[in-house]
Amino acid sequence: MSGSKNSVIAGSAPTGFMEAALFTLVAILAGLGIELLSSGAGIDIPGWPFNLVFLLLFGGLILVVGLMFREHPLVAWLGGIPLGLSLIVGLALLSLVGGVLPQNKFPPGSMVAMLRLNGMFSSWPFALVTLLFLFNLGLALVWKTIPFKVANLQFMLFHGGFWIALSCGLLGATQLERLVVPLYEGKASDVAYNRESEKAIHLPFSIYLKDFQIEQYAPKFALYDPEHDRLVEPKSKLVPEIGKGVKVEWTGIGSVTVLDYLPSAMPGANGVPVAVDGKKGVAFARVRIDENGKVSDHWISSGGPQLKPLFVPMGNYFIVMADGAPKAFRSDVTLIGAGGERKTETLEVNKPVDFYGWKLYQSGYDESAGRWSTLSLVEAVRDPWLPAVYVGFFMIMAGNVLFFWKGVKKMEAA
Repeated sequence: MSGSKNSVIAGSAPTGFMEAALFTLVAILAGLGIELLSSGAGIDIPGWPFNLVFLLLFGGLILVVGLMFREHPLVAWLGGIPLGLSLIVGLALLSLVGGVLPQNKFPPGSMVAMLRLNGMFSSWPFALVTLLFLFNLGLALVWKTIPFKVANLQFMLFHGGFWIALSCGLLGATQLERLVVPLYEGKASDVAYNRESEKAIHLPFSIYLKDFQIEQYAPKFALYDPEHDRLVEPKSKLVPEIGKGVKVEWTGIGSVTVLDYLPSAMPGANGVPVAVDGKKGVAFARVRIDENGKVSDHWISSGGPQLKPLFVPMGNYFIVMADGAPKAFRSDVTLIGAGGERKTETLEVNKPVDFYGWKLYQSGYDESAGRWSTLSLVEAVRDPWLPAVYVGFFMIMAGNVLFFWKGVKKMEAA
């Protein structure tokens, strides 16, 4: 936003915060009016390459207006501080509505939908206020940049970075692709699906799933009440993880003590569980049940695809073993490019792998199959405008560093 040099003489044009606030309000009301007339259709951001063309033309317009009409009272006001602050408040209020009001949760004929309040970030009010703010910020940036002065470098970095990050982030939203790739062990696939439209899209590479692994927390005890179809809370109010030596008591019912625990086992020839490796095994625990003095030993199990769960009665209840919650899951994959190049990776949650301009994340699996799932869901994300947004962020950071450095220098000189 412009400094005193570009301030407007009182009376020559609307210069105060009151006029700027009124202008912002009119822009918001105009956007709401457009939404009402179009039944809340919203605004479609142009796709590639029209979004880039629009950005270049918009930036060129700001440059021409800022240089050729910088002394014009109206242009000086459009790039002034009062309007900039008013537009920031307007954006904040619209963003607050978009953040608080549930988006896409209202019927089409409702007033909320007609005004596009349930799709705020693709609405005309948000688009108009954002464009005006970018115009205001762009004018101030032009005036601080031309002619170039080293003293204005911090302003140029911070505000220029903000302009780039905001404009590229919004205009690049149409090119953001977020897809799901279903993979099965021992098979390769290049087919991804859009979560919303379920449309099949072919990736420029394929993914071969070698192995899918799940780590789980230890299973837990549960006392099941079949009469009321519920789980009975233990005396300690906590449901402990199963482990050797663990004891759980239920007041007035009895107690269970774990004598042995095998996290992965299968019944042997004599029926006694023996430890095994891999996905074939299931959790077993040998427990001692004490029903008010009546003691007995049993094996219980959470069961699996090839083995039914084992549970034992305790009075009118049953002692069961509940599977532990997933701790981590990952996919060992081979990424195969169109040119035959191969890359072996392990995909995990929140740990992206870059390939062919896409970021690949571990997303999910067949939860009904649990740790025996052979299906792995991989999320593929592509955002070609992200580097430009990062450039803007780094410019903002550089501007902040320069600001603090100047502050330290002033303190040392004082």
